[in-house]
Amino acid sequence: MSQPEKHGVPDTTPAIVATALNGEFQMQDLSLTPLQEDEALVRIAAVGICHTELSILNGTIPSAFPRVLGHEGAGTIVSTGPSVPASFAPGAKVLLSFSHCAECGECKEGHPGYCDRAPDLVWEGRRADGSLTYWKNGQSAIRGGFFGQSSFAKYTVVHKSSMVKVPDDTDLKLLAPLGCGLQTGVGTIVNSLAVGKGTTVAVFGVGTVGLASVMGAKLKGAGVIIGIDIDDKRLQLARELGATHTILADDDGEGQIEQIKEICDGKGVERALDTTGIPLVIERMVESLSARGRAAIVGCPSPGKRASVDVVRFLNKGKQLVGAVEGDCVSSEFIPFMIEQHAAGNLPIERITKQYKAEDFMTAIEDMKAGRTVKPILVWD
Repeated sequence: MSQPEKHGVPDTTPAIVATALNGEFQMQDLSLTPLQEDEALVRIAAVGICHTELSILNGTIPSAFPRVLGHEGAGTIVSTGPSVPASFAPGAKVLLSFSHCAECGECKEGHPGYCDRAPDLVWEGRRADGSLTYWKNGQSAIRGGFFGQSSFAKYTVVHKSSMVKVPDDTDLKLLAPLGCGLQTGVGTIVNSLAVGKGTTVAVFGVGTVGLASVMGAKLKGAGVIIGIDIDDKRLQLARELGATHTILADDDGEGQIEQIKEICDGKGVERALDTTGIPLVIERMVESLSARGRAAIVGCPSPGKRASVDVVRFLNKGKQLVGAVEGDCVSSEFIPFMIEQHAAGNLPIERITKQYKAEDFMTAIEDMKAGRTVKPILVWD
């Protein structure tokens, strides 16, 4: 375990390391490198596990190894670099989300999810100067900085843009997943799809992001909320969280499209989102849209995957298809909004989460893979 120095800053930290492509996750003791001016050292209280981590380990999302993943962290600030705003003082509680440059056109226009520097700041695992945040035995380089946070560690170096200050009474162990999965689902409904009162909505895939979308659609007053999935237990949970209709998916894509249209008075659904990243499902989603309907792709497949559309029907019906990263949210604004909605009873995320001790990470992962847990949360002691 980590050995704190007299100033409260640890020399080392336990961390869950993705060792190699198609390798495994291992708990290792790593050394922390000194903070740069735009970084903070955060003691992680809890972190959600996302399918993104599994997709990186199995190669669906290309990556370099070894590295510390984790991008739904929550914790307490230990120390900060000189350019970190004074509001992020040691002792402040923070939820962590995705890093961004705050300087490019997309960031300045309020769309940091599409930051010009996202490939480097979110995915690369190195700082701008090429340095790393973790070392093993003072020799082996370990990539960190995943989403600007790499929160699969008890202590981690966090980019200032990833931090969202939250009230001192915030339940970090419960609300950690707001920084990605929940934000993506609710944000896509609110921002990318602009769902309003009476809107008809279809959600393809009701895992964490899909169930968050269901809750978001209910929050926005959608008239019809259709959940589509291959798991009847997940569909039951979707109904409990706000879905007005559910469809058990099978190989009969045409049948699913017809069911959706029948539910929507034969016109098709006005808004839809796909969380699976499966091209065939995306094609069915587009076919199920009404005239001037809009659909969003949220699920991430491996690079090079393509989905096709019937161009004439797409054109003549005025359909729209957009990509949605992190729900097109400004996290510093949207995470407080979700905290308020949770407090009001509108986002009962405790229904889809389960907490595990950090050392039981493999049990949490296996439970997620098997569908026994929707959103595992690892808790550091």
